[in-house]
Amino acid sequence: MGKTRKIVLFACLLLVSFLASSSAQTCLNHSFSNRQYANCSDLPALNCFLHWTYDEAAGTVEVAFRHTGTTSSRWSAWGINPSGPSMLNTQALVAYVNSSGIPHAFTTSIDSMSPSMQQSALSFQVPSLSAEFENNEMRIFAVMRISESLLATNQVWQEGPVSNDQLMIHPTSGDNMRSTASVNFLTGQSGGTSSGSSRTRRRNVHGVLNTVSWGILMPLGAITARYMKVFKSADPAWFYLHVVCQTSAYAVGVAGWATGIRLGSDSAGVTHNPHRNIGITLFCLGTLQVFALLLRPNKDHKYRLYWNIYHHSVGYAVIILSIINIFDGFDILQPDGHWERIYIGILIFLGVVATLLEGITWYIVLRRKNRGSDTDKRSHSINGSNGVNGFGARGQDV
Repeated sequence: MGKTRKIVLFACLLLVSFLASSSAQTCLNHSFSNRQYANCSDLPALNCFLHWTYDEAAGTVEVAFRHTGTTSSRWSAWGINPSGPSMLNTQALVAYVNSSGIPHAFTTSIDSMSPSMQQSALSFQVPSLSAEFENNEMRIFAVMRISESLLATNQVWQEGPVSNDQLMIHPTSGDNMRSTASVNFLTGQSGGTSSGSSRTRRRNVHGVLNTVSWGILMPLGAITARYMKVFKSADPAWFYLHVVCQTSAYAVGVAGWATGIRLGSDSAGVTHNPHRNIGITLFCLGTLQVFALLLRPNKDHKYRLYWNIYHHSVGYAVIILSIINIFDGFDILQPDGHWERIYIGILIFLGVVATLLEGITWYIVLRRKNRGSDTDKRSHSINGSNGVNGFGARGQDV
């Protein structure tokens, strides 16, 4: 029982650690009041972050650039540069708070090393552009219509002082000289001193964690408990293997469940009610199963039968609901087809193993039953013959 408590404690610590690491991902923790983006990146300098969604059908990228920890007396800029990770030739989006206190956004093409920072057209269309400034954070929102050649490119961002509505030169040392990175609008990847994260990646992590935990480890733990205990030499090893397998599955599953809850809170306008409701149900049932280990009666206890019925019923319900929800998740994520085929192959393998072990189990049980019946018959025969012989002997003695 002490080992069980340690495993449960480990699961809780794993969940806390996961949530703490998740909260450290600043761009992932940020949500917009009226916008949603599929990907985001923590840029490696100047407290800046990029969020974007690529619309392949329209050939557009909707971006949101955030510069935190700034003031109304400084300008912020972000742009892409297909010629290299430098300021020259950058196609930039710029924003600052003008003398009227209104955030103003415009486009400018950086054609020299001493740019005027005046409004000018870019090499691609920007049909939508706006800016917001609030709580010492400048935000630039834009829709860019770019060609496929610009989907994987370099990004450059910068900030500097503003004086009388004039954008002054930015500092030429420190982080201001390290504000470059790569970006791939199609795959959702961003490179630099610090690699960014994306909601797409977190969706994939959510899917992998839940598939491994609820969809593989849970059935494997059930198979271990059902078929290993038939072998007397495996007692009590089968029980500890079952506990380790199920609690590990629960710990990983809780991490996957937490990512799902976070994804839901970051996507207020996107709901998958059946998937979410089944996930919440699985978390509740899984929690009951883990803590039921702490209340497991002894084998000879009068309530052990009822505990077994509860434990088996809830356990099989969790496995069935898990498999249903995993396939629903495949429909939502729509990953490459081979991932779903791999999982189907794993289920087939587990099913074949369970079928074979079921046959072996019944063979062993029936064989033991027959042996027990033969033993009883021999014992009865021996006892009967001894009684006759004894009676005859006693009769003769008398």
